Amino acid sequence: MATICAISTAYGTGGIAIVRVSGTEAITIVNSLFSGRASLADANAGTVHFGRIEREGEVLDEVLCSVFRAPHSFTGEDTVEIACHGSLYIQQELLRWLIDAGCKAAEPGEFTRRAFLNSKMDLAQAEAVADLIAAQSKAEKDLALSQLRGSVSGELQALRVRLLHFTSLIELELDFADHEELEFADRSELKTLAEEIEAKLAALMASFRTGNAIRNGIPVAIVGAPNVGKSTLLNALLGEQRAIVSDIQGTTRDTIEDTLVIDGILFRLIDTAGLRETNDTLENMGIERSRKAMEQAQIVIHLLDATNPVPLAVETKGTVIEVYNKCDLYPVSERSERSVFCQRSGLIAVSAKNGEISSLRAELVRVARESMHTSAVMLSNARHYEAIARAHTFIERVQEGLQNNLSGELLSLDLQDCLAALGEVTGQITNKEVLSNIFSKFCIGK
Repeated sequence: MATICAISTAYGTGGIAIVRVSGTEAITIVNSLFSGRASLADANAGTVHFGRIEREGEVLDEVLCSVFRAPHSFTGEDTVEIACHGSLYIQQELLRWLIDAGCKAAEPGEFTRRAFLNSKMDLAQAEAVADLIAAQSKAEKDLALSQLRGSVSGELQALRVRLLHFTSLIELELDFADHEELEFADRSELKTLAEEIEAKLAALMASFRTGNAIRNGIPVAIVGAPNVGKSTLLNALLGEQRAIVSDIQGTTRDTIEDTLVIDGILFRLIDTAGLRETNDTLENMGIERSRKAMEQAQIVIHLLDATNPVPLAVETKGTVIEVYNKCDLYPVSERSERSVFCQRSGLIAVSAKNGEISSLRAELVRVARESMHTSAVMLSNARHYEAIARAHTFIERVQEGLQNNLSGELLSLDLQDCLAALGEVTGQITNKEVLSNIFSKFCIGK
């Protein structure tokens, strides 16, 4: 493969920029432009060297070159990372000089793709690299880092090893088909294994709801009757005037979404239309969308007017947090008494208008963290979920086959399909089209 180069730091002017070069000729090419105390060709792996980038008497910049030798590098190939000054001119000229010297401009994700092809990481880990780069919150960063370290890969590999063992035993039976009395694979043991694997795959599938929420923001629907202060609460949480606030009922005709990070957790807040009976066609469309948002939300803030609390029926699979708003309308003498009542009854009292919402913010974090610890291994990638869902279907067919005493040949087909589906997650079974689609979404330089 050609030696590739790219700017690995974000586009723009900064104090320092990093240009990465990887391939069999990486050290030779960079060395042809480098002038320092010693030649990079003789440099030990994992060392950093100060010098100048120059050619034909022209000095481009003073740089630091970090040398990595195969296979002990990110890509598994010889790699040099050049730290230059962050001038856009210097970055682009350095890239041009490297291309003139024999490098090829890297495509999006090409460095990580080479790391995958050189077995430095599997496909699930490679995708976690992109997720780590795109992380917007601590929770998202922690999840991506866990997957990069192999949490999902390790779980699936353990399942594949056990499945491969039984598949090989059944295949061995088929080789001795003329001897029907021979049974290498204990059917009762296979049944127990299939039950264990089905349960683990089901748990992984169930974790996707939380993992996907962490990745894209935990959906939080703010619901309630008209004029209880839903839009005011959204604005207070965001710290800006995101939604129009009015005393006129039915002002909010559609859902309004925005994201917010609290204590390292990304929330996707959804302000909804007030729930009431109305003949207004447009408002009814907004109310219908409100109900859908409520059904799909992981957390529902059920907002009530503290001066006239009229609870609504909240239909959701998520966690409901009851919040009493407009507590600023109570006389000062009654507020402390009301606060004590709310604490004792497990309710939350706020004043969205005055920005007194600290208790609600704390409760959102508590509920979110509680849901995050439901699974040690968590899915957040839709491609992984789809593959594991297919593997789950195939292992259920194995269970049905065992129950119906199907032949080893038919059991073997379903086991192989299950293995193939699991292998798609980690890249043990894949194709060029899938790889191209995955790595095209990476930034150039990674």
